[in-house]
Amino acid sequence: MQILTQLVFSGIALGMIYAVIAFGYQLTFATSDTLNFGQGDALMLGALVGLTLVGLGVNYWLMIPIVCVFGALQGAVVERIGVRPAIKIKSEFGWIMSTIALGIIFKNVAENIWGRDDLKFPSPLPESPMKFLGANVLPMELLVVFGALAMMLAVEFFNRKTIYGKAVVATFNDRDAAKLMGINTSLVITFSYALSSLTAAFAGVLIAPLTLTGATMGAVLGLKAFAVAIIGGLTSGMGIVVGGLILGIAETTTGFYLSTGYKDVPGLVLLLIVLALKPAGLFGKTAIKKV
Repeated sequence: MQILTQLVFSGIALGMIYAVIAFGYQLTFATSDTLNFGQGDALMLGALVGLTLVGLGVNYWLMIPIVCVFGALQGAVVERIGVRPAIKIKSEFGWIMSTIALGIIFKNVAENIWGRDDLKFPSPLPESPMKFLGANVLPMELLVVFGALAMMLAVEFFNRKTIYGKAVVATFNDRDAAKLMGINTSLVITFSYALSSLTAAFAGVLIAPLTLTGATMGAVLGLKAFAVAIIGGLTSGMGIVVGGLILGIAETTTGFYLSTGYKDVPGLVLLLIVLALKPAGLFGKTAIKKV
């Protein structure tokens, strides 16, 4: 039972990272019906930039807002270069290939700047575990969980309680109607991409002290977060969190009780089942289009 509790706690921390990255997918899909398939690379760049700043003597807590600003700028560049031209010409696949291509470019740039080897990110918290319900929990794992929740709640508060957030929600509900009401929907879409990459960069500096940091760290995380977004539903914030927790706990328990070689299987199987039975996701809503 103690081992199971340990695996569940580790799975929750991992799942919340998946949820934060998947939350970024939801942000862009809500405003433009597009996805940034370079989310994993935004996470990777955030972690590496954060590592560089810490190496230069910047305090970890001061480094976080700097990395978030960097992530927002990177996301805005992706939207301006890769997504907006495709939206203008109404290309169904242009934004897919553009975001993938930009992700590959960012990865190659990272390899040339930081090298191909994985690097150790110093932990800002003690690395000795704490006892909680009979399990050993790292302080950094608790920071990951609460930091991820705080980020998602802050974005939800922004969308519901601020005038700019309401413009985002209006664009989500009906882009054409929002444009007629005077909302600059192009700017809203740029903002959603900036916020999407910001959350990914934030996730990068959260998870970096728990794992190795390198140019390839974002590929798998971005793919699994996409699976979480599909499982939970691209239109449901609650679904994103639940999907992340399901995948995170499934991976840690499968890796221990079966084999680490099979830890990716449960999430992929669940993804296939959800796509077959409920394509909109466990908590997603199927859009009804009038023709």
